[in-house]
Amino acid sequence: MKKRFLAIVMMAIMALVVSACGTSSGGGGSEAEKKELRVVTDAAYAPFEYMEGDKIVGFDIDFLKAAAKEAGYELKFENVGWDPIFVEIKSKRADLAVSSISINDERKQTYNFSLPYFLSTNKILVREDSDIKSAADLKGKVVAVQNGTTGQEAMDKLLGKNNKDIKKFDNNNLAIMEMLSGGADAVVADNGVVEVYAKNNPNEKLKVIEDSGSFEAEYYGILFPKGTNLKADFDKAIKTIVENGTYEKIYLEWFGQEPNLEMLKAEQEASE
Repeated sequence: MKKRFLAIVMMAIMALVVSACGTSSGGGGSEAEKKELRVVTDAAYAPFEYMEGDKIVGFDIDFLKAAAKEAGYELKFENVGWDPIFVEIKSKRADLAVSSISINDERKQTYNFSLPYFLSTNKILVREDSDIKSAADLKGKVVAVQNGTTGQEAMDKLLGKNNKDIKKFDNNNLAIMEMLSGGADAVVADNGVVEVYAKNNPNEKLKVIEDSGSFEAEYYGILFPKGTNLKADFDKAIKTIVENGTYEKIYLEWFGQEPNLEMLKAEQEASE
């Protein structure tokens, strides 16, 4: 009896093991095994990333969620501020960062970037009655920028580094508020930021000035620690959502216009 009972128990155990293995290879099991990645951002850069109540929203957030879903990852977003982003990624305490981060050679020395996902250029935000019509007209004016951005770099180059007429702020919202209160003549920031702000605040009577001769095109990328294994997965996912129309749909929802996919794809090919 003991031998027969033991055999029955062993058969039951084997059946459970086989059943469990079958479950892990199915759809439900694979979903449970998705790796959760810690994503850091500076959620003060509408419409790319900003706080809506206690939730982080924006174009970058929706884009990254779509890319992560394609790549098979879950995401946990944390709003840490601009400078801490780079500390968190360099120390590998975070898996990746998305925060309208421009790809440049200096940053490439310390971090890995994904393929470009957004074409951007700096533009000038002024009041409608301003006599500023180009970047050259900013000389002798007070310009507000977000510290540590390419907008600041552009003004350092144009007006001179540490020029007292360049006012630096922790985020673009504060820079814009400075101009509206009369403390600055203009704000220089990414086109997506100033265009959406001017559009959403018609009572402020603002206009956006483009000067492609003074401001070079730049591209945003997802920021990774050096040597990450995630870059290949996200690069593949980015190309897929650009090709299948998901990227264009997200772009239209946030900016109300179609992206320049031709330029974006050309830059992606050049970056591979």
